[in-house]
Amino acid sequence: MEDLKRRLREAAAAHEPDRDGMLRRIRQGVAADTRRTPRRPARRPARRPAGSLSWPRVALAALATTAVLLAGGYAAVGTAPSGPDGRAPAAPPPTPPPAADGSAPPPRTQDGPLRSDGAVDPGGNPYWSQSSITLRTGVPLGALTLEVRIAQTGGVAPTGAWRTLPEGDLTLTTADGDGGTVVYRWTLKPGRTVPPGQHVFAVQYNHAQGPRAAAADTYTAKAATAEGRQHTVAGPFRAPAG
Repeated sequence: MEDLKRRLREAAAAHEPDRDGMLRRIRQGVAADTRRTPRRPARRPARRPAGSLSWPRVALAALATTAVLLAGGYAAVGTAPSGPDGRAPAAPPPTPPPAADGSAPPPRTQDGPLRSDGAVDPGGNPYWSQSSITLRTGVPLGALTLEVRIAQTGGVAPTGAWRTLPEGDLTLTTADGDGGTVVYRWTLKPGRTVPPGQHVFAVQYNHAQGPRAAAADTYTAKAATAEGRQHTVAGPFRAPAG
């Protein structure tokens, strides 16, 4: 008997089980047992309290709500236009309506590539002043008209004007406007071009002795790019500092 037990222990120690084969047989047995398992008869559901919702209905309601939220999110996000960097492009500034009395349009110092700034120069004296307009353009301009109106505040009379662009590229006229206003107008000649950059225009005038209020003075610049796009800037003149 002892010899038999020893031989059994030695045989057990020397045995190497076939692991893959055992797993394969277990899977086959489970599949066969599943096919042989009879279907149980359906049981009647337990009665639910009035007003309660079954789990399928709750699940369907949750799925419907999620679908509506997803659809709304797609409509809000998926249809928004984006720029090259993925962000929504800034809306262009609205075009100001013309004044009801036909006077100069309200201030708008930027329109597309065209920017402007008007100021009364600090180098004037009690009898004489100079007002300048600085135009900045990011693209070449094939057309330009700049009109400056200096209000008649007493003794106002033109004494000159200058610009940083070549003199032969523009035509300058000076005339009297309504109420004695002095009107300066530069017009770009046909075939000439305003290059990109900063350009200064200045008007000079005498006036009655003492400080002069420039609140009623205005300028308007109308330009067109080489592609024919129209741009307009307008504004008042800032008083000299100090």
